Amino acid sequence: MSNILEQATEVPTGTWRADTIHSSVGFAVKHTVGSFKGGFDEFDAKLENGVLSGTAKVASVDVKDEQLNAHLQSPDFFDAERHPEIRIVSGPLHVENGRVVVGAELELRGVKRPVQLTGTITGPAADPWGGERLGIDLETEIDRTDFGVNWYAELPNGGPVAGNEVQLTAQLELVKEA
Repeated sequence: MSNILEQATEVPTGTWRADTIHSSVGFAVKHTVGSFKGGFDEFDAKLENGVLSGTAKVASVDVKDEQLNAHLQSPDFFDAERHPEIRIVSGPLHVENGRVVVGAELELRGVKRPVQLTGTITGPAADPWGGERLGIDLETEIDRTDFGVNWYAELPNGGPVAGNEVQLTAQLELVKEA
């Protein structure tokens, strides 16, 4: 008997809130010769009647280096003092051929831009504590300069230290509210 849940064919109704212990919100960007990843330790997400909304606290950015965390919070990048949160609100989610594709509005550094989210929904399923859970994995790619993140440094042989294209990801485990 398999314990792997099937992907949802429709978006459940009701209100679902992220279990942040079992969820993550992150980003990846090309850096020198590889890919650099980070995330946010403090975030929230809610799915209410098919519309997903979420926030991430910029001060909680974590890239496993305190000095770089501070630089990412500076005006060179996220500008945490003036823009303490990143926000996203989707249109109504729907599943088509096993995939979620939905437009959303992303606000970063006070700049709002449309983005397209793609991913999957898994569940809903009963959990061992008498609740009901839902998994949503979503991603999008943005050009950071569209949001005013213009920091640039050049490699000794030419080319940027960090790319402009940033992959944003959310792996959410949501719990249905009573």
